[in-house]
Amino acid sequence: MPARPHRIATTAATGSGGAEKRPAALLLLATILAVLWANAPFAASYEEFWESTVEVRAGSMDLELTTRELVNDALMAVFFFVVGLEVRREFALGELTNRSRAVIPVVASAAGIAVPAVVFLLFTAGTEDAGAWGVVISTDTAFLLGALAVAGPRVPGRLRIFLLTLAVVDDVAALSIIALVYTDHLEPVPLLLAFAGLAAVALTRYLPYGRGAVYAVLAVLVWLAFYASGVHPTLAGVGIALLVPVFPPARRDVEHALEQTRVFRQSPNSRYARAAVHSVRESLSINERLHSAYTPYVDYLILPVFALANAGVRLDGPTLELALRSPLAWGIVCGLVLGKFTGIFGAAAVLHRLRIGEFGPGLTLGRIAGGAALSGIGFTISLFIIGLAIEDPAVQNEARVAVLAGSLLAFAAGSAIFRAVEGRRPAVPPGEVLARPVDPARDHVVGPADAPLTLVEYGDYECPFCSRATGTIMEVREHFGAELRYVWRHLPLSRVHPNAVAAAEAAEAADRQGRFREYSAHLFENQDNLLPEDLLGAAESLGLDMDRFEADLRSAEVSNRVLDDALDAESMDLHGTPTFFIGHRRHHGPYDSATLIRALEASRSAEP
Repeated sequence: MPARPHRIATTAATGSGGAEKRPAALLLLATILAVLWANAPFAASYEEFWESTVEVRAGSMDLELTTRELVNDALMAVFFFVVGLEVRREFALGELTNRSRAVIPVVASAAGIAVPAVVFLLFTAGTEDAGAWGVVISTDTAFLLGALAVAGPRVPGRLRIFLLTLAVVDDVAALSIIALVYTDHLEPVPLLLAFAGLAAVALTRYLPYGRGAVYAVLAVLVWLAFYASGVHPTLAGVGIALLVPVFPPARRDVEHALEQTRVFRQSPNSRYARAAVHSVRESLSINERLHSAYTPYVDYLILPVFALANAGVRLDGPTLELALRSPLAWGIVCGLVLGKFTGIFGAAAVLHRLRIGEFGPGLTLGRIAGGAALSGIGFTISLFIIGLAIEDPAVQNEARVAVLAGSLLAFAAGSAIFRAVEGRRPAVPPGEVLARPVDPARDHVVGPADAPLTLVEYGDYECPFCSRATGTIMEVREHFGAELRYVWRHLPLSRVHPNAVAAAEAAEAADRQGRFREYSAHLFENQDNLLPEDLLGAAESLGLDMDRFEADLRSAEVSNRVLDDALDAESMDLHGTPTFFIGHRRHHGPYDSATLIRALEASRSAEP
């Protein structure tokens, strides 16, 4: 009887549900506090506080802003900066690098922007509020992910990535619309100075030291120039973020960081400590360092303060009565609830029907329907555009009521769809059937592609049970010969195996040079030595082109290839390695050679 496999789920494919719920919960709490404050007996203090002025003087410059403007124009520039960093990363390293995967969320996002705007204009055409159509185009990513963690399916990996990619495209469109549509006037000289500042930001990457301080100074100057130009100053954050370099860690830089750390460990002193810290920091792209540094401030400070400053709507009888009779309010509610759902789900359904793009196991039309409904939760950008597109405070209040109502209805609709879709019990549990059929053009197959018997293994290079199973696999292959094709797929258990993902990506990089099997065998033989320098040494010992190997290690194609297998495993709710499939049916119990041989023989008559 072989040893029991590890039973720890991979975290390569999904984020932490708790980590996504917390920012959404804090944002919701701030919204509730704002509504309570605006409707309390001392409600007058709400507007008095946010309309109070803050004056900033520096030499001859005198800048006077209300407290709300300080939040919306200055603090929100940091929010848009983080959004810009995410956009830059997705286009450089993420899902948007793969056309077959990106086409569905990109087209769905475009439809999810256009259809809500059309729905809105059906209600407001010919009124003075028609120009506020931008209120319904954007999805609030923080609320969306929090709602998905609360109401979505138990294993939402591919749906989550679909919605994140959709949100990135959504953000790009929203930012472009703010810049092009909601800019009242332009001052050419400050605008030219702003572009000159952005050019300086682009050149800052070439400075050997002190880039952080230079970025900070230039960021302030670019913000001031945009503010003086008439373009909304928050776009300074986006412009700067799109010029910040992004790249995966180079293995040589990681090795250098490890060497500097070893030197400090051998001789601890301040000089070696600074060198070690510097080398570790420089091994990561500036984009990643800034994103990890600023995201907590955005999630736990800036967005809650923004909600507190902008979500305070009056909910008395007259206001609600006006909202119920307001074409603007109905346009917003229907645009968010019906428009978003119709645009996103309709586009996805058409692409599915036409077999365009890659959906992947776990990304069903039912789940897309639930995600499309949740995408109607428009909050941050919606409230932001209300302040830009509508001047009358009373009308702004109606619009805010509609945004809150539409977002609540979108959450309720998404929750109901997920309950209906996920409540249906499949005829065969998803983990019992291979989610993605074997594809010799994609999979790592040993044996004839048309062999009558198939053995699929989901494994982890750092898992000792997978290593021991290699002998079993050899015996099974020798027994069946040309009658068997053996397929390896990645399931890196990163919670217990910190080097598993890197090892899988290195194997994929070796596959680009036709040496997957040899490299994989080396990994199993050296499971205790899977650090970056070990992975490079293994490639060198096999005579691989090292420049090409390192370039492939840093490529989005390689990382996404490993992620695809992990997402397939997640869609089948696989939690341990090795996990075997005989043909398309999951194998349970022992996986010694005799047992697998009997199971494969039995599958001859069972397979269709």
